[in-house]
Amino acid sequence: MVLLCGIPLLFMEFAIGQYTRLGPVHALAKICPLLKGVGLATVVISFVFSTYYNVLMSWALYYLFNSFGGTLPWKSCNNTWNVVGNCSSGFPGNATHLKSASQQFFDHRLLEKTNGIEEAGGIRWELFGYLIIAWVIVYLCIFKGVKSTGKVVYFTAVFPYFILFALLINNLQLPGAKNGILFFVTPVWSKLFEVKVWVKASAQVFNSIGIAFGSMISMASYNKFNNNILRDALIVSVTNSFTSILAGFVIFSAIGYMAHIHNLPVDNIATDGPGLVFVVYPEVLSTMPISQLWAPLFFLMLLCLGLDSQFATVDVAVAFLKDEFGAKILPFLKREELLTLAVCVFCFALGIPHITKLMDHYTAVVSLVLLAFFEVIAVCWIFGVRRLSLMIKKMQGKTPNIYFRVCWMLLSPLLVLCILISSLVQYTPVHYGKYTYPVWAELLGWCVSLVSIVWIPLGAVHEICSNKGSFLQRLQTAMTPTIDLDAEDPLPEKQNVDTQASETLFTSGV
Repeated sequence: MVLLCGIPLLFMEFAIGQYTRLGPVHALAKICPLLKGVGLATVVISFVFSTYYNVLMSWALYYLFNSFGGTLPWKSCNNTWNVVGNCSSGFPGNATHLKSASQQFFDHRLLEKTNGIEEAGGIRWELFGYLIIAWVIVYLCIFKGVKSTGKVVYFTAVFPYFILFALLINNLQLPGAKNGILFFVTPVWSKLFEVKVWVKASAQVFNSIGIAFGSMISMASYNKFNNNILRDALIVSVTNSFTSILAGFVIFSAIGYMAHIHNLPVDNIATDGPGLVFVVYPEVLSTMPISQLWAPLFFLMLLCLGLDSQFATVDVAVAFLKDEFGAKILPFLKREELLTLAVCVFCFALGIPHITKLMDHYTAVVSLVLLAFFEVIAVCWIFGVRRLSLMIKKMQGKTPNIYFRVCWMLLSPLLVLCILISSLVQYTPVHYGKYTYPVWAELLGWCVSLVSIVWIPLGAVHEICSNKGSFLQRLQTAMTPTIDLDAEDPLPEKQNVDTQASETLFTSGV
């Protein structure tokens, strides 16, 4: 996925942003007026992503502050939130009536989880406070724009590597770590024939690299016209893959250790989603020597990684409002910092009632794959690989090699299309553990997807209706790019921007 979609599509987005010097909305509108809604859809999906992603950051903050006590609170069953007779200090294995202490901390202390989505429950005031703190941190890091954000990223992007290497060195000395690593690196070939594996793999690549969020186009728009975007695309992709593999070794070496001390198979402990970082790994940390040191470092690392993603997605929404409505909004707000504050407050308010599993599936999986498909169609097939290659040649001095041209023209679009069709044909309801969401919740999830995707057909209809002539003439005009491909440097550079800071933002793996 990284070779066939990740690197080529990231290279493509960098080229669009750097050549046009525009955000995703106006850049993609110039590339393909017919699918100008794709640009707006990237802004909407980034906005929706921001509203619920910071909820996860509030969880990380909650665990971080609870790590500073004498004993980690998820280590034992002697707490007020534990269910008597249903709690195990370790992993319960085949005892299905038991839950681990860390699972009960997550369910009954952190979330105060109800029996289902039908029972809304009350506001968790502690999490409400941590959500405020999370948004305050985001605001303080981005309110001065890309220049200040880039400087913060120097820490948030580098610090996690120190923690990951420290954890890896520590974990490799634990008994059973080898079995966990072997489980991680041993391929299960039968999984290659499961559609959901490819769907999740594509969503993971797009999520981790930042494809189809609009953030890469936005960040690249601050570059110098002749900046080496191929180098940047390779650095981001390789760094991202290396980080994922490193994190995998850290996680599974610890899971192997946990399986060893509880005499369980590794696959009985391994899980995915939030349960891995908020249930399994806290349980692992609680059994390690000097766990009071490792636990806060681990959750501080999670916070830094999450903030990197938030910086990029929130910046897309702020930049869009500034570019599109700045003339009307800024005289009222007086200062640009207040616009950023307004966006953060609005996202905070929308994040209060989020059902994270449902939102994550329909925003970060369904919508993202759909949006990536339409973006590839707009740029690679309608705008055309020839024009895209010409843009890159004007910036880099040479045409992209055959590998990228074949990926853009054939492999990337067809792969995304196959994944999209297969995921729709073999659709299965979303579930949280053993709980399956009701039909009305599924419909709510699809509505969340439509919030971003609906702008694509609306934009196409608006563009066709705005043109003159017969339907075919209008359609032809809508498919004709308005970008100037003859000028050596079509637009002036954006002013007052620290280019090195913007490069740091997207090479940090956001």
